[in-house]
Amino acid sequence: MARPTSPERARAAAVEIVRTLRASGHVAYLAGGCVRDELLGLAPADYDVATDATPARIRAIFPRTAEVGEAFGVVLVTIGPARGEAGVAATVEVATFRSDGPYSDRRRPDAVTFSDARADAQRRDFTINALFLDPLADESHRVIDYVGGRVDLSRRVIRAVGDADQRLAEDHLRALRAVRLAARLGFEIDPATAAAIRRHASELTGVSRERIGDEVRRMLSAPTRSAAATLLESLGLDGPVLNEPARGGTAAGGTAPVGRVLASLPPDADYPTALAAWMIDRGGLGAGAGGGAGTGVGAVGSVSRWRAALCLSNEERDALRGALSAFAELDSGRWGSLPVAGQKRAAVGDGFSRGLALLGAKDGALAAGVRARVEELAATGLNPPPMLVGDDLIAMGMKPGPAFKGILDRVYDEQLEGRVGSREAAVELARRLGV
Repeated sequence: MARPTSPERARAAAVEIVRTLRASGHVAYLAGGCVRDELLGLAPADYDVATDATPARIRAIFPRTAEVGEAFGVVLVTIGPARGEAGVAATVEVATFRSDGPYSDRRRPDAVTFSDARADAQRRDFTINALFLDPLADESHRVIDYVGGRVDLSRRVIRAVGDADQRLAEDHLRALRAVRLAARLGFEIDPATAAAIRRHASELTGVSRERIGDEVRRMLSAPTRSAAATLLESLGLDGPVLNEPARGGTAAGGTAPVGRVLASLPPDADYPTALAAWMIDRGGLGAGAGGGAGTGVGAVGSVSRWRAALCLSNEERDALRGALSAFAELDSGRWGSLPVAGQKRAAVGDGFSRGLALLGAKDGALAAGVRARVEELAATGLNPPPMLVGDDLIAMGMKPGPAFKGILDRVYDEQLEGRVGSREAAVELARRLGV
């Protein structure tokens, strides 16, 4: 199994590529998000290189390349030891400077023209993503900025390059990228760019559901999820994203908090839990929302609708449904009124930990009481191995059939309740039940 590439190794590989291209007579810089993050003092997830070398020239210069988008001037270059050699290799995306033609499919340009750094910067989405960095230059000449990206970084603003309406018309998913970036970095969206996003919000319905789902997954999987959801709603993007009526945001397009459950989740909450919290905050659970939520037809419809809108996997759908169901049981008090066996079964069931996280975000005191009760139950065994299984019933002379499950469930419930404390007692109860 290949070892993951560290940020330090990825940067070293990118700098080596820049140095090699320069030695071959080409212009080459670090480009895009890695420059933005370095200037903000963050650790980039990966590094990209932009150059005036064509894809054919890149392949001629570097011995280990792979084509991932040659028509758009993109080549993967691997630097480091070959397979079987010691050390860690790093693969870097190297793209030829280009300008883009029309975006007929609202995703990719119909054609590209290889160009220079200035044209390449001007075809990018946001100014803070359109910066270049020369890693071989001295400090005063390291950053190459054709679009005012450094000023926007200092102002902590997300601003479209050039005409915002044109940038969004080229790829409507850029609206979601603006939200994700603003939430992740704690930036504001430039008023003109925000206004363009609102004007184009309805056009997001033409973007593939897979791409929308990927963006939302990244937003809600991060600790800044509440800020992202707040922006989605205030910009009118929540309706087309979720395929349901927009929540409305604020009249002036501000950033009123989206809801306390999503905002109060622990930072490490997973994606299905965050989706469930957002659904609770939006009141999309039908009758009982805000109290015993998740029990009505509305909850089933919301899960089905969100699954289709966000292209949730089967696992994510089931986790969302389980989280909402567990939350409903806990929030309504129904779990606390169950017998000991029922409480134990639920506490080790799918969705309980997510439901408890949701309850903690909504009502910390009630969640603390549930946790204390779970600790009490754990003292006598939350999920002990059953004393009897089906083979034991067969060995006792019983004929396999539909009754087996009822017998085994009853014996196990008595075991969980503490009324059956030995195998002998379990066998005796099973014999009585099987008569």
